[in-house]
Amino acid sequence: MSHDAPRQPDVDSAPLLALAERVARAAGELIVGSRPRSLAVTATKSSVTDIVTEMDQASERLLVEQIRAARPEDGFLGEEGAAETGTSGVTWVIDPIDGTVNYLYEIPSYAVSVGARVGDQVVAGAVVNPVSGEAWTARRGHGAFLDGVRLRVNPSPGLAMALVATGFGYDADRRRRQAQVLTEVLPRVRDIRRAGAASLDLCALATGRVDGYYEQGLKPWDLAAGGLVAEEAGAVVGGLRGRAAGEDLVVAAPQPLFDELVALLTGLDADGG
Repeated sequence: MSHDAPRQPDVDSAPLLALAERVARAAGELIVGSRPRSLAVTATKSSVTDIVTEMDQASERLLVEQIRAARPEDGFLGEEGAAETGTSGVTWVIDPIDGTVNYLYEIPSYAVSVGARVGDQVVAGAVVNPVSGEAWTARRGHGAFLDGVRLRVNPSPGLAMALVATGFGYDADRRRRQAQVLTEVLPRVRDIRRAGAASLDLCALATGRVDGYYEQGLKPWDLAAGGLVAEEAGAVVGGLRGRAAGEDLVVAAPQPLFDELVALLTGLDADGG
């Protein structure tokens, strides 16, 4: 009796990427063009500072409806509650507005993120910043692009000269612990950047706007598309102690900076607490 893992379906990622980019752009147009003058906070997620807006929900509805119209057998995993298994083997992992607080305050650093996952592997993804008009795209094994221009991460500068992006969670205890870690990281790197949208941080790494990135608390929709863009641009994306990137911690950088960051963050127990 065989105990091999189930075979993943053979899916062409090219049409998945085309669909991801198309719907991400459409959702981006919606959240910018239809933004109410007085935007309402409709609910909270993990804490009172982790908000959901009416436009998050409208954006997710648009994404699900347009993807379902094109591929009715696919599944969904979305930040605002979209959850459907599907029968095709393809699951769309979607963040209708990554950087909701930035969106609420009209800080132009937020994105629509759409990733297509086959089994447990993201095979295509698009991240669109609807304010700048930039669209990052990637297919596994086929590279990462910004508006059609192929991307490559910066050469590893060494930890002391690295510009490193990070972010913070919404739970007060986790934020306190993340701040403690940051006080130890900051003196050891060139500087820190905190933009407020994980998908854009990962795309910034791919574009060479930062040298490395780490953050605790990312959900699948935060990581899916941006993580693939970073990987396909030459970054290593993982966790600590040999683990995969996930909610415990995401570290992303080219080698050997990746190993330097992992060593520093492991010593600080940055995936704990």
